[in-house]
Amino acid sequence: MTIAADRTSLPSGRQPAVPPPVPGALPVLGHTWQLMRDPLAFLTTLRDHGDLVRIRLGTASVYVTTTPDLTGALLKNPDCIVGGPLWSTLEVLLGKGVATSNGPLHRRQRRLIQPAFTPEQVERYATVMAQEAQATAAPWQPGTVVDIGSEMFGTAVRIVARSLLEVDSLSEKADRIGQALHTVFDGLYRRMILSVGALHRLPTPANRRFDHALATLHALVDELVAERRSRPRRREDLLEVLLTATDEHGRPLDDREIHDHIVSLVVAGAENVASTLAWTLHLLTEHPEQERRLVEEVNALTQGRPVAFADLARLPHTRNVITEAMRLRPAAWIFTRRSAVATTLGPYRIPPHTDIAYSPYAMQRDPRSFDDPLVFDPDRWTPRRTAAVQKGAMMPFGTGNRQCPGDHFALTELAIILATVVARWRLQPAPGTDATTRIGITLHPKRLLLRAEPRHL
Repeated sequence: MTIAADRTSLPSGRQPAVPPPVPGALPVLGHTWQLMRDPLAFLTTLRDHGDLVRIRLGTASVYVTTTPDLTGALLKNPDCIVGGPLWSTLEVLLGKGVATSNGPLHRRQRRLIQPAFTPEQVERYATVMAQEAQATAAPWQPGTVVDIGSEMFGTAVRIVARSLLEVDSLSEKADRIGQALHTVFDGLYRRMILSVGALHRLPTPANRRFDHALATLHALVDELVAERRSRPRRREDLLEVLLTATDEHGRPLDDREIHDHIVSLVVAGAENVASTLAWTLHLLTEHPEQERRLVEEVNALTQGRPVAFADLARLPHTRNVITEAMRLRPAAWIFTRRSAVATTLGPYRIPPHTDIAYSPYAMQRDPRSFDDPLVFDPDRWTPRRTAAVQKGAMMPFGTGNRQCPGDHFALTELAIILATVVARWRLQPAPGTDATTRIGITLHPKRLLLRAEPRHL
C-alpha cells in the first residue's frame, strides 16, 4: 500500500522508520500488566525508549507518542481520526456525540453546539457560575469537613443544569449521576486495557456494578430530556438548540443523538471540572504561599464582593494556579487516535488501522519541556516564562478542529469557583482524607476531606 504523505515531510531519499518496541512485554498479556498495576509510572518511562514507541495490549500493538512535536503532528494529521482503545471504550458511555464522532458528522455536531459557547454566552453563564459558587461555600460552618470532590461535582452539575440545559431536576440528580459516573469510569479503564469483549459479559460483581451504573446514568439523562420536552421553552439554551435542530435533510435530531450530546456535556462539564478543582484545592493546601498570593489577589480586587466575569482578566495568579494544577494533575490523562490509512508521523511509518496513544500526564511532567516538572510552580505561566515552554507541551483542551468547544466555559467556571471558595475559606486536610490518585478514564483524588476555617480579613 502506498504511504500517504505526512504533514511533516521526510528528507529526500530517507525511508520511514519503524517505532521501537518497549521491552518488558509478557507472553499473551504484553504490557497490559504494567498498565493495570501503575499506568502513570509506565507511561512516564516510555520517553526513555524513543519519541514514538510500540507497546502491546495483549497481542495488539499500540504506538505511543512521547514528545510535543510528534503529538502535535498526530493531532493535526487528517489521516489519524478519533478512535482506538479509549474512544472505542468511551462510546459505551458517550455514544456518537461530538467527542467521539469523525468526519462530516463531527463537523455538523460542532457547528451545532458552538453558538452555546461564544464569549458573549460564557459571560452570561458566569453569573450562574458565581451564584452557584456562593451557594456551595455559604452553608459551610467553621470546622466543617467537606468532601471536596463531591462538593465540586455537585456545583459543576448545577452550573451545567442552569446555564446549558435549563433543567430543574439535574441538580437534584447530581449525587446519583456522580456515583454512577465514578463506577462507570473505573470500569471503562479496565475495559480499555483488557479489550476482550467476552470478559466484560461475564456475570462478575464488577461487571454487574458497571452495567447497573451505566443503565442508571442513561436513564437519568432520558428523564432530563423527557422533563424538558414536557414544558414550554424558557430561553434559547443549548438543550433547546438540540431539541429544535435539524440535520442536513431537514429532519430533527433523534433522541439518541440528543441523549449522547447531553451525556458528553455532563461528563466534560462536571467530572473534569470537579476533578481539576479538587486537585487544585489539594495542591494549595500543600503550598500555603501560593494560596496566600491567590487570596490576596482576589481580595484586593473584589474587596469582599462576589467574583464576577469582569474580574477574571485581572486575576493572573488565579489563572496561573489553575493552569499549573492542570499541568501537574490533569483530569484527562490518556487519549488515543487511529490511522485511517497508512501515513507517517515525523520519521516514522504508521500502518493503516494502527492505534496511537499519547499521555498529557506524562508529557506535562517531562523534564525536556519543563524545568523541575514535579514542582507546583504557577509562576512558570507568567508571560516571561511561558515563552520558554515548548509549543504543544501543554494542551489541556486539545488543538485544531478537535479542541474542546467548551474550553472558555470551563476556564471561566474554574476561576470563579476557585476564587470564591479560597477567598472565603482556608481549607486543610482532615482525618480520613486520601489524596492518592484514583485511576479511571479520568484522574481524581480518592477521597479528599478538607476542613474549612473562615478567613479573617
